[in-house]
Amino acid sequence: MTFRWFGADDPVSLRHIRQIPGVRGVVSALYDVPVGDIWSRDNLDQLAGSIDAEGLELAVIESIPVHEDIKLGRSGRDRLADQYAESIGSIGEIGVPVLCYNFMPVFDWMRTDLSMRLPDGSFALAYDDEVLARMDLSKGTGDLPGWATAYDSATLAGLLDAYSRVSEEQLWDNLAWFLERITPAAESAGVKLAIHPDDPPWPVFGLPRIITSGPALEKLVGLVDSPANGVTFCTGSLGAHEANDLPAMARRLGEKGRIHFAHCRNVKRTGPRAFHEVAHLAGDGDVDMHGVLTALRDTGFDGPMRPDHGRMIWDERGRPGYGLYDRALGATYLQGLWEGLSI
Repeated sequence: MTFRWFGADDPVSLRHIRQIPGVRGVVSALYDVPVGDIWSRDNLDQLAGSIDAEGLELAVIESIPVHEDIKLGRSGRDRLADQYAESIGSIGEIGVPVLCYNFMPVFDWMRTDLSMRLPDGSFALAYDDEVLARMDLSKGTGDLPGWATAYDSATLAGLLDAYSRVSEEQLWDNLAWFLERITPAAESAGVKLAIHPDDPPWPVFGLPRIITSGPALEKLVGLVDSPANGVTFCTGSLGAHEANDLPAMARRLGEKGRIHFAHCRNVKRTGPRAFHEVAHLAGDGDVDMHGVLTALRDTGFDGPMRPDHGRMIWDERGRPGYGLYDRALGATYLQGLWEGLSI
């Protein structure tokens, strides 16, 4: 069982994480390295050392961002892919076995409300496609909920224009090229690649999104037939789409041995392309958490798992989705389910 930590500035300290029953692994990254630059061994050593000092272990890097020039297939991608492969080598040298990454154009995870009040008085992340459609990007991404990286209006306009000429198949081709370049490095370093599904699993602002379903994940692992090429099975991202049968997807990918990391989070679908996040308990949302964990257990999953986004409860303030209390409850709930399946 692992827990996401955003470094020294995270309101949730390693000391607090250490007190969550059963949590011994930390999921983190180097958040100050410009996209495309090489991650140095020294900086990774410092990160791992700070975690080790609290009696925890750096278990997953989440994530090394993929440069937009790689996703767009632009000139210069060879150098960027080589530098990415070098960073993977450094991860392996310090003994981190899993790299979670994504291939979402321009925007990472997207929400339209970072503090939706739920009936019980807690606050949760929410998404509504109709709300997104009304958002104005003419001034850049400054106040856009759910996206920490800021683009000015000119940069964002240039990226959106570039992607307007990239089809889904071209994006698949660029992903295949990228994997062909970095998977050998991952194999050599002893690092498992775990792509994160698109969140939400449909296009946003007209941008193509391709890692959205069971067939897409199976296509992904077939692009480069290597045990190092796998997925992060995120129940929240995939569960936002009603067509996704999560237990069946987990079983098929698990039988292939390609689930390298599990993000367990629950969502409540409230309409077409609309949802909000809820507590981790299966009965609170639309994710069959028991069914997913049963599939993982039956297929021999033994990788890292973490509670994903949580609500803000008990008057806690902090990074939306990443408070201490609800994620800690989620970690203990997930471990209870797993323990029950082991009896």
